[in-house]
Amino acid sequence: MRSITMDEALAVILKTFERAEEMQAYALAACVLDNGGRVKAFLKQDGASIMRFEIARGKAFGALALHRTSRMVLAKSREKPAFMDTLREAADAPIFLEAGGQIIRDADGSVIGAIGVTGDVNEVDDICAIEGIRRAGLRSDDDFSPEDQKRLNIKPNPPLKDPRT
Repeated sequence: MRSITMDEALAVILKTFERAEEMQAYALAACVLDNGGRVKAFLKQDGASIMRFEIARGKAFGALALHRTSRMVLAKSREKPAFMDTLREAADAPIFLEAGGQIIRDADGSVIGAIGVTGDVNEVDDICAIEGIRRAGLRSDDDFSPEDQKRLNIKPNPPLKDPRT
């Protein structure tokens, strides 16, 4: 099982920031973790506030821990709070319960890492992360057919829409 490379991680972040500029998003920070949950790359745009590393890492780690977007992790925490409390206590990194974390997959659907994005509203964080993954030549959970999602045990995500439009 392969993991995301440094070059891929940096490409995902830079492409995420490219999309953010197109959307005129607030200054973002992004953290990519490898498939073992270790930091592979982190960048923060000029103007992003403090604590962005911790937030971005926590979003990515939550997504990676359950192999679903951090938006879905947040939903799981509302459905099963005791489970999530136990998971957060057992985790070797903080899990930040907020949208903006996306799984990064290869063409076959194998999980090779995750990205956490923070700095704008949750939907914009997610939109930029997904587009960054795609532009770097990798795949997000949304890039698989319903049949492949079932085969890969991907939990379908609700559609995203930029709330500013």
